[in-house]
Amino acid sequence: MKIQNSKVKRQNYESPFSWRYGSEEMRRIFSEENKYRLWRKIWVELARAQAKAGLVGKEELEDLEKYQDEVDIERIWEIEKDTRHDVVAAIKEFAEKAKVGGGKIHLGATSMDVVDNADTIRISEALGTVENKLINLLKIFCKKIEKYADFVCMGYTHLQPAEPTTLGYRFAFYAQDLLMDLELLEFVKKNLKGKGMKGAVGTSASYVSLMGREKAGQMEEEVLEGLGGLEVFEITNQTSPRKIEVWVSDLLSSIAQSLNKFAFDVRIMQSANFGEWQEPFGKSQVGSSAMPFKKNPWKSEQICSLARLVVNLSRTSWDNASNMLLERTLDDSANRRIAIPEMFLSIDEMLTSATNIVDGLLINEEVIRKNLEFFWMFSASELIIVQAVKKGADRQTMHEVLREISMKAWQDMHQGKSNPMEDLLESNSEIGKYLKPEEIKKLMDAKNHTGLAKSKALTIAERIAKLS
Repeated sequence: MKIQNSKVKRQNYESPFSWRYGSEEMRRIFSEENKYRLWRKIWVELARAQAKAGLVGKEELEDLEKYQDEVDIERIWEIEKDTRHDVVAAIKEFAEKAKVGGGKIHLGATSMDVVDNADTIRISEALGTVENKLINLLKIFCKKIEKYADFVCMGYTHLQPAEPTTLGYRFAFYAQDLLMDLELLEFVKKNLKGKGMKGAVGTSASYVSLMGREKAGQMEEEVLEGLGGLEVFEITNQTSPRKIEVWVSDLLSSIAQSLNKFAFDVRIMQSANFGEWQEPFGKSQVGSSAMPFKKNPWKSEQICSLARLVVNLSRTSWDNASNMLLERTLDDSANRRIAIPEMFLSIDEMLTSATNIVDGLLINEEVIRKNLEFFWMFSASELIIVQAVKKGADRQTMHEVLREISMKAWQDMHQGKSNPMEDLLESNSEIGKYLKPEEIKKLMDAKNHTGLAKSKALTIAERIAKLS
């Protein structure tokens, strides 16, 4: 965690995402500096393409290229106080430096020809970061799946003991969710497109007026090539379709859901009544300011906290797409500046935290075995009934026998005694009519009742291993 030292910063509100949550890499992508540099790049590429059409002179283009990287953000903000328009302020600041070519900046363009394309590039970069972290998390999960593929543990439904599963199978469930998220991410990346250079309402009318239909089309292609082969929508209005941001937000919300599910389960497994897992806890880490003994699952709680933020911010993109009236309204502008970066920064932080948790997760194997021993025998009572009935027993009679045995076992255990379930089953004369002691022992062995858990878990591990 890097904390800013600037006195001015401390005296004014600063978003926790600027220093507490998210990586430096993700902060760089959504920084003001990166934004303005991308705007400059788009303006220069536009001028370069227009120079080929004879609209921008050689010296004018060279002047713009010379000052492309000299961005004075403070000056832009100063100008914006008067213009009340951030793009115009950035144009004026650029033109102040590039005095020869400054008069040709933004020729034929509308603000969103610059802003939307720059935002698409930033979103693409951010998706790449998320993808890398998601794959890394999956590979860490893969190691856990392989290690615990056949390690038997108690399964819980409704937070109550159910039937045995394996720890690797449980880890594979989380990984499968994340694999689905990765597939969705690939879909979004494939369909992510910018606006292109299409003017005020998306018809390219201004560019056609400047250079004709054919050259206007060529100009757009040249600009896009200069921007790294950026793909664009065929049809836009003043902005690129906000639908694509709905998809991006749905993706981030989906990843948040997957991580929330895992983190919430960690919190349950770390609680005193389960005690089977524990997230990493540093040597000097403090769990509570009041209770020195506490080891709270704070990172898992933080993941759940940020997940709530992401899912609620994702609704903003839906509203923006739904309420973009006719060719454009501006009521998406302010919230996009907040929602999109903060969703990405949240996911960035959550993926890093989840990776650290999985990698350093403490598995209390002995506690898992004790919980299994404590609860499994009761769950196995159904198997006793099934097998006895298959050999001719009356189902209702056997159910009552098993109920009485279970109640007796529960009573003994709540008095601090060991679980007498197996002895009670083997010594019961009614059960003995149908099942031999060795058959009962086999039925009571939880390892014989995890079905396809091991093979299915390893199938997921194999899929992860193929990721590049």
